[in-house]
Amino acid sequence: MAVVEPTLDVELAMLAAGASCVIGCDEVGRGALAGPVAVGLAVVTADVGAFPVGLRDSKLLSEPRRERLAPLAAAWVRHSAVGLASPQEVDSVGIVAALGLAGKRALAQLHADGVDIVGGVVLLDGNDDWLNKALSTPLSVVTRIKADQDCASVSAASVIAKVHRDRLMIAADLATPGYGWTGNKGYGSAQHMTAIGALGASEQHRLSWLKIPA
Repeated sequence: MAVVEPTLDVELAMLAAGASCVIGCDEVGRGALAGPVAVGLAVVTADVGAFPVGLRDSKLLSEPRRERLAPLAAAWVRHSAVGLASPQEVDSVGIVAALGLAGKRALAQLHADGVDIVGGVVLLDGNDDWLNKALSTPLSVVTRIKADQDCASVSAASVIAKVHRDRLMIAADLATPGYGWTGNKGYGSAQHMTAIGALGASEQHRLSWLKIPA
């Protein structure tokens, strides 16, 4: 299968049409049984240079390559941020609303950094605008299927968020050993499921996903 190469074609067209910036947006950890859901944002402007060699959607990269690329991607974009929603919030409001909470928190970080969020366009991976559902004042959001593969700003957001969340899960594995989170990052591997059966659920688990009463 051919390697998918992202470009800046979509972002540059949006900037040429008048957007002050393009904010690539991708989520990580949506399908995990444990740990937070994370939303990454990566801002590019009209003076953006060439993106790091080898940048891809995080799912297409090995863990060592993601670790190498994450700081390069963060240095390439004008600003970046990662917002989180906890397992308890996922249980309380559901995964879609939790994504919105995480995205709102990431946007607040960008706003604090002085990013012109209102004048920009959010380029969101997928076909569902879950972000505006969480905002009191709607932003300009463009959804695009496979934007994490095709659009460099979204690839950067994907890698930055993935590495950030992975590091949280590795730290959680040290604090609460036995579930194999260093390897499975909270997803439902056979080892993880066996550990849940033996140890029960932890504070990092999404109880609603395990069908365990809170």
